[in-house]
Amino acid sequence: MEARTAEGEPLELGGARLRSVLALLLEDVGRVVSTERLIDEVYGDEPPASAANALQSQISRLRRRLGVTIESLPHGYRLDVDPDDIDAHRFERMARQGREALAHGDHRRAAALLREALGLWRGPAQTQAAVRLEELRLAALEDRIEAELGLGESDALVPELRQLVETHPLRERLCGLLMRVLHASGRRAEALTVYEKARATLAEELGTDPSAELSRFHQELLRSDGAPGGTTPRGVPAQFTSFVGRDQELHRIRELVASARLVTLIGPGGVGKTRLAVEAASRERADDICFVELAPLEDGGQIHAAVLTALGLRPGADGGRGPEERLVTALAERRMLLVLDNCEHVVEDTARLARRLLGACPGVRILCTGREALGLTGEALCPLSPLERRSAVQLFTDRAAAVSPGFTLDATRAGVVEWICTALDGMPLALELAAARLRTLSVQDIAARLDDRFKLLSRGDRTADPRHRTLRSVVEWSWDLLDADERALARRLTVFAGGATLAAAEAVCGLPDTEQLLDSLVGKSLAETRDGRVTMFETVRAFCAEQLVESGEQEEFRRAHAAYFLDLAQRAEPYLRRTEQVEWLAVLGAEQGNLEAALRWSVAADPEAALRLVAELTWYWWLRGLTVEHATPAATLLTAIGERPPPGLDEEYALCALNAHTEWALEQAAERAGPAEHQWLDRADAVLLGIDRPLRRPILTVLRALIAGPGRAADEATRRRQIGPDPWSRAVGLMGDGFQPWFGGQPEEAEAQFVTALAHFRQTGDRWGMANCLDPLATFADWRGDQEQALAHLDEAMVLVGQLDAPEEMAGLLCHRADALLHCGDFEQAGADYRRAAELARRVGSSDKVAAAQLGLGDMERLRDNTAGAREWYERGLASCGDHWFSGALIQRLHTGLGRAAEAEQRPAEARSWHELALRRALELHTPADLAQAAEGLAGLAVLEGAGERAALLLGVGVALRGMAVAGDPDVARTETAARALTGDQAYADSHAQGRALSLEAVLMVLGQPWSGDGV
Repeated sequence: MEARTAEGEPLELGGARLRSVLALLLEDVGRVVSTERLIDEVYGDEPPASAANALQSQISRLRRRLGVTIESLPHGYRLDVDPDDIDAHRFERMARQGREALAHGDHRRAAALLREALGLWRGPAQTQAAVRLEELRLAALEDRIEAELGLGESDALVPELRQLVETHPLRERLCGLLMRVLHASGRRAEALTVYEKARATLAEELGTDPSAELSRFHQELLRSDGAPGGTTPRGVPAQFTSFVGRDQELHRIRELVASARLVTLIGPGGVGKTRLAVEAASRERADDICFVELAPLEDGGQIHAAVLTALGLRPGADGGRGPEERLVTALAERRMLLVLDNCEHVVEDTARLARRLLGACPGVRILCTGREALGLTGEALCPLSPLERRSAVQLFTDRAAAVSPGFTLDATRAGVVEWICTALDGMPLALELAAARLRTLSVQDIAARLDDRFKLLSRGDRTADPRHRTLRSVVEWSWDLLDADERALARRLTVFAGGATLAAAEAVCGLPDTEQLLDSLVGKSLAETRDGRVTMFETVRAFCAEQLVESGEQEEFRRAHAAYFLDLAQRAEPYLRRTEQVEWLAVLGAEQGNLEAALRWSVAADPEAALRLVAELTWYWWLRGLTVEHATPAATLLTAIGERPPPGLDEEYALCALNAHTEWALEQAAERAGPAEHQWLDRADAVLLGIDRPLRRPILTVLRALIAGPGRAADEATRRRQIGPDPWSRAVGLMGDGFQPWFGGQPEEAEAQFVTALAHFRQTGDRWGMANCLDPLATFADWRGDQEQALAHLDEAMVLVGQLDAPEEMAGLLCHRADALLHCGDFEQAGADYRRAAELARRVGSSDKVAAAQLGLGDMERLRDNTAGAREWYERGLASCGDHWFSGALIQRLHTGLGRAAEAEQRPAEARSWHELALRRALELHTPADLAQAAEGLAGLAVLEGAGERAALLLGVGVALRGMAVAGDPDVARTETAARALTGDQAYADSHAQGRALSLEAVLMVLGQPWSGDGV
């Protein structure tokens, strides 16, 4: 193992343990390597007590020596470098690409890639992954030799292959390659000797015979006349378009055909079964290949004649024997791959013929294609799914270029083409039909017309079989093969969005034997199962949805669907606040599409059911960060219901109104909103403030506080009357009791309340509640200077929100963790946490959390005396965050940061402007803790202006407002040192004490603000 700089200079890696740590991080680059694994691998079964600290030191040394980012995460470390900068990973990538090129028959590109990949090896692998890497190296060697053999380089390969076979005598592929090279060089006898030696070695060492493939090639050599060259497939239709993707399927078919005598490709119409069968058959090394097209047959009685014709035999000859007997006689002594294409409409007769031929003709193998299996014992199935996205885009682009010369996938088309491929399920036939429309339409036109896909894709190859000419004909063919109950289930399943469980299908579709019918639809490729759910391809679903409308059943089954998912949401809602919340979040997440579909239908057709559904799902939306998306349907629903809640649904109405307000509350400046923007919040308050009892839906207490903000807090008496007796409600009440003294400058009382609330949330098992108590507890510990306790609280909270899969909340906790690390002076780890927070927040579109991370990075750069870099981060933070009450404190801190950067650059006028903006924002927030930060920022300005005693006074004001000093705050420490230098210790102490003793009225006067008489 060695490391080099970008210029190629070697880097010193240090001792064995340091190299071992680096090797483990390199093997799993980009992924977290757990601390436990690193210690186990480096120190063995009996690590020293100081192993964790030693590991941390080794990580720090690696960072310094290599100049790379190694992130420290709660459970381990992650090396953040480009995998292509690591030879082992680069080798794996190029070896994989070389194998793909080889599978596509591009021998020249394959050989070049594999030579370059193998050229990266400088000796034996010496890592924990040595065995795996050595196996990959040998496989790449074999691929390279096969590619070079395909280029006609046979004679030159013989010495190398002989050496490899001598070194690895049990690798049958190497033996087979040597046999092929020798045969291609006209050395048939030597090739046969290689086989005999391999057979003897396998028998002696493993007690096994050579593989079927090696034995088959041996038989071909025995029957050949010594002339080099392989067999040429016969009877496979020539193709005149490119074959795209399907590498894995081709490999699987090759394996299945080698091990099973009956292989069936199954999949929906238009998925490309015939084309894949043609491609697979053309690559087979068989004596004979016979391709039989069954699609034109009208009934199963015509199968024998079709096969006889394909074999070149006259179906009517030898009238003394039946056609099946003639087939058996013709194939009894032959080695043949028989391809029976499109047999779904004659599946029973095909199965009977296959059973007879396989039983009577030992040299025959059969490859079938159809929309369902033949159902024979020993049948090997290869289900064919639509193309994955990259291959689908490539297919569309290839076909588009054929009909529209000059077509390229430029930046303006790429996104649209990807959307088309997704909307058409990646189905090859649909993609080809869509690409054909580019003669007259643009890709944007095609995308816009896909709502009526059957009309759009109604022009196909006029020479194709009728059922493959249009998209509708493909689906109609499958529909016509269903019986009455199967059709009923297929059309009723279209009310589901995102698939259905068996229980849901049974409850909603109302058919006996639903399980058997589902199995039949899956077997006939009208549906597919994945992770216990049944889904339909979108094209099939669109066709069956038309049938649902024509049947007159749409209203009945959409209502049944909505009722089922309302019931599911009602069952799930209480568990979202208990230990089982992770399990139920997953249940609702799996049904997200169905829940959305039920809500859309209910809003339009059954407003009271919709109101209930909104109420049941609100907490799920909040935990999953889906609140803003549902503001518009909530507002639409309230408009339909009117200004008063239906009887018995007052709390549901209030929840709906809060949902409607979230779009404004979370994305706009709600504190400056006009009457129209506040109408939904006003409706919620009108209902809530009139409820003089414990709430049936306790989440109302939390959501109103979070959405409305502190400026519209309910009076304390009302809040306490509405807190219910259940454990979760009591825990929420205690948490609320903690926020009030915190914002009021009484941190000790607040901390005690959060400790009690945390204990209650632990009893309920609610991870959200526990994390939201641990977060402020970490803040109080950080203020006291106990960063170890703060980090412990935050690490536990991160584990909890990780279980909830809440990346936005994780980003917030990472920022708070980085803040604590910044107070410890650990800039490196703090920076890593801020960057990780920004990455998570950006991924989920949380601009405020991105801004919080940018604020932290700005503070870090400023404390490093890089004011230009700090200013850039602060300005990016202001551009990122929204202007609503949630972000008020963040905007204030960004203004303060810019003010402090201006101080560092000796620009007092600019600094005053920023600090005054921060003070104004703090006054809008109505919280003494935020006002304390503004006062401490103004203290730094006072020092710059030479007013040391005012600076000391303002620092004392900060302590008074917050209720305590923040231990280790580097900005306060810097300001204090500078102020003492201006005033002397005694004058500083007197002014600081004076600030701590001021009343709120006096504080506002000191800050230059008028006293309103009703608090901040």
